[in-house]
Amino acid sequence: MATDAASRRLLGGTGLSVSPLCIGCAPLGDMPETFEYGVGEDRAFQTLEAVFESPVNFLDTAASYGDGESERRIGEVLKRSGGLPEGVVLATKADRDLRTGEFSGEQMRRSVERSLRLLGLDRLQLVYLHDPEHEGFGHMMAPGGPVEVLRDLGDEGVIEHLGVAGGPIDLEIRYVQTGVFEAVITHNRYTLVDRSAEPLLDVAAERGVALLNAAPYGSGILAKGPDAYARYAYQEAPEEMVRRVRKMQAACGEFGVPLAAAALQFSMRDPRVASTIVGISRPERVEQTLELAAQPVPEELWGRLDRLA
Repeated sequence: MATDAASRRLLGGTGLSVSPLCIGCAPLGDMPETFEYGVGEDRAFQTLEAVFESPVNFLDTAASYGDGESERRIGEVLKRSGGLPEGVVLATKADRDLRTGEFSGEQMRRSVERSLRLLGLDRLQLVYLHDPEHEGFGHMMAPGGPVEVLRDLGDEGVIEHLGVAGGPIDLEIRYVQTGVFEAVITHNRYTLVDRSAEPLLDVAAERGVALLNAAPYGSGILAKGPDAYARYAYQEAPEEMVRRVRKMQAACGEFGVPLAAAALQFSMRDPRVASTIVGISRPERVEQTLELAAQPVPEELWGRLDRLA
């Protein structure tokens, strides 16, 4: 059953009401080294304007996306429109220093202060500790360390809600189990061809922590198909994965369903996923993504895809 992208659901215990589709703004930071394409400023502005005109009310960015360029561009559009539209939820992430690698409490405060400045906001609704795998767990949780400083910023009213976003699933589970975080993002690890985030989905659901699933297309192969884009998680896809995706594409073709629709709805139909984050780099992609979310997918096809996974 297709998910209505215009619907709203509570984001865990935060009290925030969000759409089941979230727009990922990493591509809008102009990151050709990651995505193999660039996005000019005007196109980014047009894309953001299309998002704000759509039924989607949830956006996700980070201090590190284009080293602040994604946030700066969002801030420019917000300035033009008189601020964050009512009912829109904008999340960002606090990052280590990309030049020195510093991942300290002081750096978290600097990161958040820069985000406020670039976005033109006086407080942030939701901030994630971003990519904590770059430092040890003990360092991150130590007195005066990154997590404590982010919590202090919450006490100061600068941050309303705190989440964690990273890669390794075991580490993400460890952070969720601290009870500190209200939301968690996983990326590229819960898709049609990679279910490795399953344990995290279960732990988050048990603890009432909102789970956001990013990159349902595996960064491209499940959107464009393996012949057009044989990359998964920003690198060349293994040949075995390419073969599986090719079979999935053929199965979808038998039912007249775009592979991208199945990939997107695989995440959106899971009750453990609060919202699915999809990176968008062109204004027309907003409507196209809404159409993929609404595409009917027969139950028989889900069974076929599960067996191929």
